[in-house]
Amino acid sequence: MEATPSRCLFLLFLFMCKLSPDVAAEIQESSDGSSAPQEPVRLTGVPAAMEFIAAAEVAVIGFFQDLEIPAVPVFHGVVQKFQDVSFGISTDSEVLAHYNITENTISLFRLNSDNYYLCVMQVDNEQLNLESEDIESIDDTRLSRFIEINSLRFVTEYNPVTVIGLFNSMVQIHLLLMMDKASPEYEESMHRYHKAAKLFQGKILFILVDSGVKENGKVISFFKLKKSELPALAIYRTLDEEWDTLNVAEVSIERVQNFCDGFLKGKRLSENHDSEEKTQKVEL
Repeated sequence: MEATPSRCLFLLFLFMCKLSPDVAAEIQESSDGSSAPQEPVRLTGVPAAMEFIAAAEVAVIGFFQDLEIPAVPVFHGVVQKFQDVSFGISTDSEVLAHYNITENTISLFRLNSDNYYLCVMQVDNEQLNLESEDIESIDDTRLSRFIEINSLRFVTEYNPVTVIGLFNSMVQIHLLLMMDKASPEYEESMHRYHKAAKLFQGKILFILVDSGVKENGKVISFFKLKKSELPALAIYRTLDEEWDTLNVAEVSIERVQNFCDGFLKGKRLSENHDSEEKTQKVEL
């Protein structure tokens, strides 16, 4: 049976995960970085909970009916490992009822995917409740891994951990900016790219691929691009295997928006992908 590019691309990324333990180790080290200790915010009402979630790109909330269960200290411990994630905790019955919580649950909310929340060990846009025994047996490693995988943002940097969450997302169109983070234009380009990402919230996942990372060369070559052609944009739809690329000497909100709009309307800048994709299927 012939493999589709979406399946092959996913397997390619997973293959890279196995080949890049050093990269994965760096991710873990970054999440363990030393900063001022933070504590989860106590959410005592529905308006406070809604405001808390709306203000964060990624929010993790522990909905607990009982603060004496073993999962609570695990939750507090993990808070210190993710300084760029907002953590909340609530025992308020109205808050739990608002989010249809009937037992102890830890949920992750992310704004770039239509404001849905994910329960531990699930990666879809449905509200799923864990059994009490699952929460009570949760440990630091499992909870940390869940947060690392599913912390998708307006712009998510590609790495062997976040790629799992990207491919598990219900959003089927991915836009990749392939650019060297050491470039003098990087900061300003990312500022514009981030602004453009907000225009396509819930429609397109915006991803940064650092071309300065050796392991990312496989991602760049997948889209038939050379390092000399970067920075460049690549847009990819997992459902029907369509993809397109655009070389960008300068990243601007207008160019990104036009490129995305054109793809959503079925317009392609490159007409030679069909033959390349057939070859790609065989090679992969």
